[in-house]
Amino acid sequence: MGAIVILVIAVVVVLAVAGLLVGRARRKKQLRERFGPEYDRAVGEHGSERDAQRALEGREERRGQLDIRPLEPAERDRYAQAWRETQAQFVDKPSEAIGDAHALVSAVMRERGYPMDDFDQRAADVSVDHPQVVENYRAANDISHRHAQGQSSTEELRRAMVHYRSLFDELLGGEGTAIRDDGTGPAERGTTPQSEHEHAPVEHRPGQYQEERR
Repeated sequence: MGAIVILVIAVVVVLAVAGLLVGRARRKKQLRERFGPEYDRAVGEHGSERDAQRALEGREERRGQLDIRPLEPAERDRYAQAWRETQAQFVDKPSEAIGDAHALVSAVMRERGYPMDDFDQRAADVSVDHPQVVENYRAANDISHRHAQGQSSTEELRRAMVHYRSLFDELLGGEGTAIRDDGTGPAERGTTPQSEHEHAPVEHRPGQYQEERR
């Protein structure tokens, strides 16, 4: 009888361990699918998968407590028009354009309900909804910082504009207006030519989003 009890306990322990391992594997798969490249970044940042998973789960929990709303169509049109005018000035005024691009991304994030107090926390919040482009956001922010210190080239500013664009388009729900890959003008991806818009263009005044700049 005692041997049978021991055998039963051993089987229960083995099943419990197996269930735990299966659960961890399933959760790892879920986090990888949700966060994509951000999962590997978190592992590198935290030094272990267990700690990275806890951190990513913390991001999910925090995001679930935020009231993030989609933009209304009129709001999307207004911001898309502002982006078109910002990218149009890049050739002649790249410094002003990159500042306005940063400001527009920040303005859209604030409009949608993302907390704006701390950049790292902001990026972590955005990573839950937009994991494929959040690293672009970090890269653009880094270039902007270096540009403020006189340490960036025009080519780097062009890359920053493309990086900002990738997040901006997603924040607008895919309705944003992109710059061409050469950074010199508008692209057609995800946009409708202005002449075909059913809404009248919104005037974008220079410095309209100045308060959003760092």
